[in-house]
Amino acid sequence: MSEEQAGARQGILALTIKDKNALYAAYMPTIRNGGLFIPTTRSYGLGDEVFMLLQLMDEPERIPISGRVVWITPKGAAGFRSAGVGVQFNEEDAGVTKALIESYLSGHLESDQPTHTM
Repeated sequence: MSEEQAGARQGILALTIKDKNALYAAYMPTIRNGGLFIPTTRSYGLGDEVFMLLQLMDEPERIPISGRVVWITPKGAAGFRSAGVGVQFNEEDAGVTKALIESYLSGHLESDQPTHTM
C-alpha cells in the first residue's frame, strides 16, 4: 500500500444531514447496531476502521462515531449511485446513534423509496 493510500484510510469522515429524506437515504437499518452511508471518493477496504463526525438535523453538536466499513460503492457504479462507504457503528456506541436516527425516521423506516445502498 502506498503512503497516499495509507493516508486516505486515516482521517475523519464528516457527514451533515439536514432533512429526513437525506437521513433515510443514508441510514442502513439492517446493519447490526446501525450504520450510515457516507459519500466519499477516498479509498477504503471492507473492515477498515473509520471515525466519523455526524451533524444530524436539529442536534446542537456533532456526534463522534467510530465504526468499520461494511459496504463500498465504487466511483462509476451502475445506476448513477454515489461513490462512498457504508459504516457500521461500533459496539461501544451501544445503539445510541441508531436509536437517535430511528427516532428522527419514525414512520419512514418502512418506506420503499430507494436508498444509497438498497
